Amino acid sequence: MMRLHNLRPRPGARHRVKRLGCGESSGHGKTSGKGHKGQKARSGGSIRLGFEGGQMPLIRRLPKRGFNNAAFHATYAIVNLSDLNEFKAGTVVNEELLRESKLVRGDVAGIKILGDGELKHALKIEADKVSESAKAKIEKAGGTITMREPAMRKPTAGADDVDQTAKESETATKSKKKSTTAKAKKKASKKR
Repeated sequence: MMRLHNLRPRPGARHRVKRLGCGESSGHGKTSGKGHKGQKARSGGSIRLGFEGGQMPLIRRLPKRGFNNAAFHATYAIVNLSDLNEFKAGTVVNEELLRESKLVRGDVAGIKILGDGELKHALKIEADKVSESAKAKIEKAGGTITMREPAMRKPTAGADDVDQTAKESETATKSKKKSTTAKAKKKASKKR
């Protein structure tokens, strides 16, 4: 019968540790399996992944193709309800207050409130996103949630925008020409 005191690993699952530097006759003496000299023979002499001795590495030699959405990914700062208990009842909890109390750090697209923990008192919360469980708990505690307005996106350049930018560039070049001709006339009158 198998019991805790007679449990053993499967045969072949555990290997004998290679003992290095135990004399010439051990087979792993002198250089201890590291060969002769060179960067890899030194203590701490490791080479980072992908390094090719200064040659242009493969990852930089290959062309980069395709599209990656990671550059446009919006990262939200996550704040749990248990973290909000440090504020007094009736406090307006917004991004500025969360940054002052070090609950939110770095560059984020907005704040998302999650329902981990219990809210002990009523708070006025301003956030970009709120989970359903957090919303229920905040309302149960007598608090209120105000969703912040999403940041306005820049309009995409349509045909009308292109026409307008062309007109603006034409007017700018005309004004430059006028100013240069006026300067030339002034210089000519000074020479006389």
